[in-house]
Amino acid sequence: MRPVRATVRIRGLVQGVNFRYFTRRTAIEHDLTGWVRNLPDGDVEAVFEGRETAVRQALDWCRSGPSAARVDELFIDWEDFRGEFESFEVLR
Repeated sequence: MRPVRATVRIRGLVQGVNFRYFTRRTAIEHDLTGWVRNLPDGDVEAVFEGRETAVRQALDWCRSGPSAARVDELFIDWEDFRGEFESFEVLR
């Protein structure tokens, strides 16, 4: 399966519920690189790079998130793989 890049914006009750840290754990479990961060409007944004199947699995997880979260919408932008990351980070 070819490597891909997906930028996702998650809307709902997704801040203050450890969404970023669980996203990082999920990404690492799927051998993905990229980052996740909180946005000022209350959304969470993430970039995943890796095998397409692994990215899709991480995105599936983002549809529900951790148990304290409530995900209302997911906006996904698929892009060409860039290979610019060495790990998956939580940005502040």
